[in-house]
Amino acid sequence: MKRALAILALVLAPLAARAQVVAECDDRALAGNIVEPWEENSRSFANGDVRLAVLDTIEPGAAAFNILVLSPPFGMMGERQCRIVSLENGFGFFAATLNGMRAAYDPSRGLAFAIDVELFTPQTGLGTPAVLRLTLNQATGEIGAVVE
Repeated sequence: MKRALAILALVLAPLAARAQVVAECDDRALAGNIVEPWEENSRSFANGDVRLAVLDTIEPGAAAFNILVLSPPFGMMGERQCRIVSLENGFGFFAATLNGMRAAYDPSRGLAFAIDVELFTPQTGLGTPAVLRLTLNQATGEIGAVVE
């Protein structure tokens, strides 16, 4: 276990300075990965066109939480785009919650969200509080993500 944490520490240590990853949905976006209770870990905005949800993929243990984003633009069949926001490819956050999330709308940037997350701290084996800032342009589908 100590070796696995040491390897994870080496991988995650430089990640705090990197841009966060916004990727197309994959098997992490399965409904069974939405953190229960759903009503506390999922929120909708823009008259239901935008939905955010916290995902827990269980592994990797110290970085298993990701944010699911369903939003416009809509596809030919009326489906929303589906994206997953992670800390880095293959690594999510140590923890994430929508409790206390702040949301705002700026016509020049679109929707803006501030989501409380935790980043894995190898020295303690615990999480360090941080804020994931997301911006979403519903017209283009562009999603920006940065951790502060």
